[in-house]
Amino acid sequence: MLLTHWKRALALAFLSWLAPFVFAFAVFPLKHTSPALFDTAMSLAVVIVAALLARRYFRGHAAPRIGEAVLLGFLWLAVNLVLDYPMFAYGPMKMTAARYYAEIGAGYLLYPAFLGGAAWVLR
Repeated sequence: MLLTHWKRALALAFLSWLAPFVFAFAVFPLKHTSPALFDTAMSLAVVIVAALLARRYFRGHAAPRIGEAVLLGFLWLAVNLVLDYPMFAYGPMKMTAARYYAEIGAGYLLYPAFLGGAAWVLR
């Protein structure tokens, strides 16, 4: 399966990282007062961003192909990890790889799961 719009996919991949990252700054105080609420808010942010950006990527398509949607989700997952991990590993938080992937990185699996599921539902 191939992505039909590579440039659009990459531009949206950057936005799939940037939007939740900016949102995290706004809700970061919750991380200390209510970690579970912070995690829920971040998961919701990722799903909402996935929906909005997927709509943009698949505009003009009658129904997205499941394989393309999953591939797009994995591209966004990879771009998020590439942009995110260095900030958390070498930035002020100094997280180990195991901690980063357990606390943050695994959340980006929502991209392929949501996009694939949404494409499947539309079939």
